Amino acid sequence: MAEKLSAKWGLAVIIENRPGAAQNLGAEAVARADPDGYTLLASPPGPLVVSGHVRSGLNFDPDAFVPVSLMVKLPTVLVINPKVPASNLQDLLAYAKANPGKLTFGSPGTGSTPHLATEQLMKAAGIRLVHVPYQGMAPAMNDLIGGHIDMMIDLYGNVAGNIKEGKLKLLAVTTPERLQQEPAVPTISEAVPGFAHEEWFAIVAPPKTPDAIVARLSAAIREVLARPDVAGRLADLAAVPVGSNPDEAAAFIKAESARWRELIDTTGLKIN
Repeated sequence: MAEKLSAKWGLAVIIENRPGAAQNLGAEAVARADPDGYTLLASPPGPLVVSGHVRSGLNFDPDAFVPVSLMVKLPTVLVINPKVPASNLQDLLAYAKANPGKLTFGSPGTGSTPHLATEQLMKAAGIRLVHVPYQGMAPAMNDLIGGHIDMMIDLYGNVAGNIKEGKLKLLAVTTPERLQQEPAVPTISEAVPGFAHEEWFAIVAPPKTPDAIVARLSAAIREVLARPDVAGRLADLAAVPVGSNPDEAAAFIKAESARWRELIDTTGLKIN
């Protein structure tokens, strides 16, 4: 995206990674930036639709960002360590119901979307699992492969290699429809009606960015995402380009925020 936008605009588009505080440090930096269109936030769901519901004392208002475009959606899957006594999703759910609190699941941290998605699964399926939070997805994945935890929801692109090598067993996809890459693998919703989860990335601008600037940015981003070479590169990453306009992006983010707020309220999850 940066390379194509740089060529289109004749300006350097610089990607500055700001990790830390559950991805909120980057969001805070953009929230304080001048609303001139030169500083944007490319964000997964956390800072935009989760943090405001689970964390107190945020140094920014997630609702104050100005949506520019929903860039991509990324399918996620449910994987288990091969030692877990389940050959399919029905087996796993039956085992979990018969053994409440015995199976463990990992996540990159309390309040992360993989954590919340699994909480959503527990609620919908009527099962009880034990959450093991990590400082990031990499150590969680290492422990899953090593058999120290039993299961996890993660991006398909992150786990496809380990599935192919037999280090992990793919039981189901969390998206509403089956994946083109794994047509024989069922969705969770086939066994647990109504369940759905997928990750995404959106681009938002600092608060009070003028509509005219947002419209120009959105049009350029949509044009780049529609290019076949960009779509092909995203497909290699198991990502699906979207390219929405500002109004569509705003409606999507609002709906996602309401969805996570409802789940968080029912679980009582709060992080100081």
